[in-house]
Amino acid sequence: MTENNNTPQNKKSTRDSMGTWIVIGVIIGAAMGGVFDSVAIGVAVGIALGVAMGALVQQQRKQE
Repeated sequence: MTENNNTPQNKKSTRDSMGTWIVIGVIIGAAMGGVFDSVAIGVAVGIALGVAMGALVQQQRKQE
């Protein structure tokens, strides 16, 4: 059998990874926003960080 790296399971795990990082970013951003009295800005920053981390993880997985 040959191994195909573009299986639907691989694509699903990539999407799950991005979603996981976005959720982590939102949680951290909301917590930081609560500390600094600006939850909306904290969540926005958290989403941005989550997307950035998710993209880095996806890029690292592609190189492997």
